[in-house]
Amino acid sequence: MTDTWNPLPQAEGEVVGLLTDLIRIDTSNWGESSETVGEIEAADYCAERLREAGWSPEVFTTTGVRRAGVYLRVAGTDPAAPALLLHGHLDVVPAIASAWSRPPFAGEVDSGFVWGRGAVDMKDMDAMILAVVRGWGFTGIRPRRDVVILFLPDEEAGSRHGAHWLAANRPEMFHGVTEAVGEVGGFSITVRDDLRLYPIQTAEKGIRWIRLQATGRAGHGSMLHDDNAITELCEAVTRVARHNWPLRITATVEVFLAELADAYGVELDPREPAELLRRLGTLGALVGATMRNTANPTMLDAGYKHNVIPTEAFANIDGRVVPGFEDEFAATIKELVGAGISVMTEVEDIALEAPFDTATVDLMAEALRAEDPIAKAVPYMISGGTDAKAFSRFGINCYGFSPLQMPADLDYWRMFHGVDERAPVPGLQFGVRVLDRFLRAC
Repeated sequence: MTDTWNPLPQAEGEVVGLLTDLIRIDTSNWGESSETVGEIEAADYCAERLREAGWSPEVFTTTGVRRAGVYLRVAGTDPAAPALLLHGHLDVVPAIASAWSRPPFAGEVDSGFVWGRGAVDMKDMDAMILAVVRGWGFTGIRPRRDVVILFLPDEEAGSRHGAHWLAANRPEMFHGVTEAVGEVGGFSITVRDDLRLYPIQTAEKGIRWIRLQATGRAGHGSMLHDDNAITELCEAVTRVARHNWPLRITATVEVFLAELADAYGVELDPREPAELLRRLGTLGALVGATMRNTANPTMLDAGYKHNVIPTEAFANIDGRVVPGFEDEFAATIKELVGAGISVMTEVEDIALEAPFDTATVDLMAEALRAEDPIAKAVPYMISGGTDAKAFSRFGINCYGFSPLQMPADLDYWRMFHGVDERAPVPGLQFGVRVLDRFLRAC
């Protein structure tokens, strides 16, 4: 692969500008409406950049005129080869500007970084895709297999107005696709001078966003009261939050733990991984979450006046399930909250696990090593979810591979949905080279 590959002449140079432009289009997804600011503007921007390079993309809408995305199929040189889906989402989580050291939607370039909401989740990948596909358009380069490009709305609120809608209403877009590549993987973890790990996402936990409801007797806040909905709810929420879920380690996580233990020189006891997780810093919180089901309270809602005991109280729980242990999650929640609490599922989505020992993953690893000789690709599971859940329903094997080389001292995982999100300029240029190598060889 390295003998025949030549870098695209302008892709590395323009990826930063593409990213800053995308960050400056505020696509905050608040998750409460079918309309989200900025998605149509971002879709139009991506489509126009593709048209400049000679492509003919489609700007589509889903559940509303402003819920928009972009579709393009790049024909490969081998019509018989199965197609590859390359996808990124255009929306971002909201940012509270007062908490940031720089304006989150200014797209500033400073100290070797591009700053702003979406810099790592995931407008960096959107910009890399645009840079590579524009480069193909300008040079006439074509991949071996068809590459389906999708820029999508609504990933940050469960994909109901984006990937899931497309899967249900535009299945022709996925004709012939057998594998998909999106977030979250291909980033670097520097272990020592002669080793950098690059986790490739081959699995993700399922989603169970549930809402608990307690009911009781209304009354005056000054009186004795033994039927308080808030009390019952809080006790149920506490039981859920304090529950020690048992370890449930899948094949992906087992391999990842073994690779991490070897890299860090830690003797691994899968039943007691605390020392290994401690060595991983922030990443340890993610890895630990992939080893068991989790249920975290995130919202409480009750009452309307200080001296009135309400009849109802509500709590939202963010549940995430390990592949194969969905039934255990449901049964445990039911037992923990008790008979007096209603459990309503607001968002439910599947868990995924794709094979790691494939030719496509081998090509990802080769592309990384070609640009970083001390790179080692390893499989891992993410505790969150992505648009891959929708695509997997077609039997597509889904991977997270948005390559980004990070400075060794930068806490990558704190960037996701955090403050001062930023991506290194050299890392973005590295990502463009790796992505282009991989796609052309694939």
